[in-house]
Amino acid sequence: MAVLTEPRHAGEFIVSEANGSRSRDAIVTATGTLEAGTVLGRITSSGKYVILAPGASDGSQTAAGILYEAVSGTDQKAVAVVRDAEVSGPGLVWPGSITGPQKATAIAQLAALGVIVRNG
Repeated sequence: MAVLTEPRHAGEFIVSEANGSRSRDAIVTATGTLEAGTVLGRITSSGKYVILAPGASDGSQTAAGILYEAVSGTDQKAVAVVRDAEVSGPGLVWPGSITGPQKATAIAQLAALGVIVRNG
């Protein structure tokens, strides 16, 4: 019997958010394929978003939001949850090399934006 794997759905990580579109902003991703729920950093010089890079020094080391829906390619228009929301921790996509302390720092950075990560 074949096993089917369902991809992450747009916004499935959201527990609650503000009315209307207050929690979300239109963004542009820099490059690559990113899944819904990816924790993002924002490159200061371009304003574009990439997967969080804790070891970087270009702005992408600071958690700036969570990608709402999967994207693929360069300079893709997208939507991110950037404020006033609760999200499910297990529904988030983190960089593969992130350490526990780096994840804790990123969760605190999201909390400063009003994006609260819940563990359940």
